[in-house]
Amino acid sequence: MTMALSSDLGPGIIHWPVFLLATKFSTALNMVRDFEGEYWQLDKIIRKDNYMYSAVKECYDLLSHILDVLVVGDLEKRIVSATMSEIKRSMHNSTLLSNFKMNELPVLHDKFVHLVEILFENGQAQYDTLVKLLQDIFEIVTKDMMILGHRIIDLLNCSESLEDDSCSLRMHEPPLFASKVPKPVLHFPLPDSIMLKEQVRRLFLLLTVKETAMDIPTNLEARRRISFFATSLFMEMPTAPKVRNMLSFSSPFVYFQTARGMMYYREAIKLQAFFDMAKDEDICEGYKAIEKEYDRRKSIHSLSAQLDALADMKFTYVITCQMYGTQKASGDPHARDVLELMIRYPSLRVAYIEEKEEIKKDKPPQKVYSSVLVKAFNDLDQEIYRIKLPGPPIIGEGKPENQNQGIIFTRGDALQTIDMNQDNYMEEAFKMRNVLQEFLRHHQGRYPTILGLGEHIFTGSVSSLAWFMSYQESSFVTIGQRFLASPLRVRFHYGHPDIFDRVFHVTRGGVSKATKTINLSEDVFAGFNTTLRCGYVTYHEYMKVGKGRDVGLNQISKFEAKVANGNSEQTLSRDIFRLGRGFDFFRMLSCYFTTVGFYFSSLMSVLGVYTFLYGQLYLVLSGMEKAFIRAAPTQSMKSLETALSSQSFIQLGLLTGLPMMMELALEKGFRTALSDFILMQLQLASVFFTFSLGTKSHHYGRTLLHGGAKYRTTGRKFVVFHASFTENYRLYSRSHFIKGFELFFLLVVFNIYSRSYQQNMAYATVTCSIWFMAMTWLFAPFLFNPSGFAWQKIVEDWTDWNKWMKNQGGIGVQQDKSWESWWNDEQNHLRDSGFSSQILEIFLSLRFFIYQYGLVYHLDITQENKNIVIYVLSWIVIVAIFVLVKVIEEGRRRLSTNFHLMFRFFKALLFLVVVGIILVLFTICRLSMMDLITCCLAFIPTGWGLLLIAQAIRPKIENYSIWNSVEALARAYDCGMGLLLFAPIAALAWMPVISAIQTRVLFNQAFTRQLQIQPILAAKTKWR
Repeated sequence: MTMALSSDLGPGIIHWPVFLLATKFSTALNMVRDFEGEYWQLDKIIRKDNYMYSAVKECYDLLSHILDVLVVGDLEKRIVSATMSEIKRSMHNSTLLSNFKMNELPVLHDKFVHLVEILFENGQAQYDTLVKLLQDIFEIVTKDMMILGHRIIDLLNCSESLEDDSCSLRMHEPPLFASKVPKPVLHFPLPDSIMLKEQVRRLFLLLTVKETAMDIPTNLEARRRISFFATSLFMEMPTAPKVRNMLSFSSPFVYFQTARGMMYYREAIKLQAFFDMAKDEDICEGYKAIEKEYDRRKSIHSLSAQLDALADMKFTYVITCQMYGTQKASGDPHARDVLELMIRYPSLRVAYIEEKEEIKKDKPPQKVYSSVLVKAFNDLDQEIYRIKLPGPPIIGEGKPENQNQGIIFTRGDALQTIDMNQDNYMEEAFKMRNVLQEFLRHHQGRYPTILGLGEHIFTGSVSSLAWFMSYQESSFVTIGQRFLASPLRVRFHYGHPDIFDRVFHVTRGGVSKATKTINLSEDVFAGFNTTLRCGYVTYHEYMKVGKGRDVGLNQISKFEAKVANGNSEQTLSRDIFRLGRGFDFFRMLSCYFTTVGFYFSSLMSVLGVYTFLYGQLYLVLSGMEKAFIRAAPTQSMKSLETALSSQSFIQLGLLTGLPMMMELALEKGFRTALSDFILMQLQLASVFFTFSLGTKSHHYGRTLLHGGAKYRTTGRKFVVFHASFTENYRLYSRSHFIKGFELFFLLVVFNIYSRSYQQNMAYATVTCSIWFMAMTWLFAPFLFNPSGFAWQKIVEDWTDWNKWMKNQGGIGVQQDKSWESWWNDEQNHLRDSGFSSQILEIFLSLRFFIYQYGLVYHLDITQENKNIVIYVLSWIVIVAIFVLVKVIEEGRRRLSTNFHLMFRFFKALLFLVVVGIILVLFTICRLSMMDLITCCLAFIPTGWGLLLIAQAIRPKIENYSIWNSVEALARAYDCGMGLLLFAPIAALAWMPVISAIQTRVLFNQAFTRQLQIQPILAAKTKWR
């Protein structure tokens, strides 16, 4: 991040803040003095450090300009010019180190520091000292440093004439830089120019400022904050009025953890009001002295009391803690925490919902609901306002309902919505006066109704996933929202910390829509509502609020699932329909792309992969592809392979990071952006974003088809810990693992039956990106799971998995305790699904029967018979397998408890019967080993398809005995998938180096900053 201090410092020059260049010049000075080697090597080292190169170049340019103003004598100007030209010539020819003796640089540096000090003071009394300093500098440069310094001395001893080429020695009286006849050769004191003073001051700072622990923050976050604050001061923003004239505003919070950051607004307003109202003697005493005087005297007429009153008038902060009343009544410790917060911040207000029974004579007790506002008084909470409600207020989504019940207690002209995972910075709070003035600016004839602000993600250094999300979010809240606001004009409200015109929104339904399910993403509907009611939304980058994003894969996936669910509900909402009808054609397309279009495109991308593979499966199994390839010219196939290679590169998702890379290039430079992009790929960023694509497409598509969007809690806190195998399986079984295995089956079948006529390179070119997607969806949760390959964790996970699979479900049993409870919860979206959605679900499940229909005719046992009887016989085999599963399940139910030994004998007998049948088929019917593999590839997908159909029609069959068989089949499939996933993880866990590599990849940022990660990785031992 750069900062232009003044346009007068140099045309087109961008100057870094001085604190970033501290000690860079002195470091370069010592490096040059002690360097042994060629000049080009030294130049490469200095240029590698952007700050060091900037410091050296800026010092040289500033010194050249200042000397050009200071030295006005003809001979002296020629000497200075000749010296500078010799330096430039040596640098151009890479002979600087051979033409100059660099061991005298420290002495020359001290002389220049003294020279700049004199120029900074700019007093006539120091003229003689200045002359002597310049003479010393001339002598050091020409005699002690320059190898060819005699050229400059010859120039001193030679006067050139314009009429002839002769030179004559002349006696110089007075000495160099000392002549005052006919006029002084030095223009000192320097001209009274603000620009020149600024240049001298900056040169002095660059030469003298040292980086010390007292002056320069070593913390990278502190440097970023100071740098952004300094840069933002030169962005376009309205002029700040006096505090007394600024617009008033309120900040309703939904959680008390954000109170500390929002308190900075009040402190900033008080400090700014102090400079507006204080007298000269008050300013001399200082702001803290005024506060101490008020604490001693407690006078309501004191300046500090006036500052408090003015801050209370301009800023109100209300925590909407709806459960505070219930917690206080039950003695919950959280209630005491809220009270302590109010005591710490006396101006803080808490709004909550009170529920109590009201007993009236001759009437049954009735529940009465009220919204109550309280404050702290004498270490107790004191009621300020009470508003009786007509009924239970929380009938929709919890968070927006909570905001709506607290917004009635706010006041002022504006509202800033703040979420529980956000923080504020003191230096950013100073800009609030400027931001609020944006409401008074005209934009195309209208005043803005929502002011969008930027966010800084401060959790990016926790893990590699947090780093990916940080860059992704930074890209969206900068270049993304900047483009949405202007010129597209389709920026809505994407969450916090936007500032709302309070009067406009309170009179038009509030800042949050709270209808259950449909308004799951309540934030964006506020933007829809504003746009539909002729509001205007702007975006401003000169002010930012801190934000913590999810740092673990499970947290991130839950959040993305919630957002995908919300977008599917937006797709079906009337708001999007009305926006589309009201916009012009181009704005409508922009709205589509920036809202539901992204998720719809993601869904179409995944569906395109499935369509391609099932099309290939049909062509391979039917023999059509073989005929096409044999009939097609070889040259055409080579061209097709080349095209598919380019397509596969794109499908790997490398180009999806282009907007993020462009934003990084704008903010940090192209080289930094490129290096960060490469490092992200080494830390498996493509794996993460491909996995994220599966999360978005699954939850968006399922909710679009069946509904059932719901809020998913993520914790929003520092939680980087090992997730058990059971937890990962519950979260990703239906969204990723099933689809990954399906892709795996399709790719294997495609490879087996196209190998005889298709080259391996053609197959790899066509399917490499799909293999990458399949492996990502199967194993990414374990790659990004801290301590995922630690053997002790593997043992614990295996024990927990077996317990989870065997435990019985039922009423009151949570899904993390029993497979049965989880399996039933996974089908909740089908219970209330419409008839057409159920029919479509059944139709989509029919795709799994393609395997069976195509593969059974490729069995060796069929002897290339294409009769329909073969397909019928395959269904008889499937029925026999289901009967066998039913018999085993019935035997377990009747014999496993009281006749355990008999049950084992019964299973052994069934096993011998099955093996005997297979041996007979091997002997008589020419069954081959390949046939057994083909049967698995054919019958396993068919069984899964039948299971999906049974789940879709569950209300019609769950009361019959067949439902027990369906549940047993589902348990068998989940058990098998779990084993297939667990086996490679356990195998890799045997090699300790794998765990070390994984830890380095996940926490590379922490290692780079020398953070302690062992407390992060240390997980609680499970009680068994």
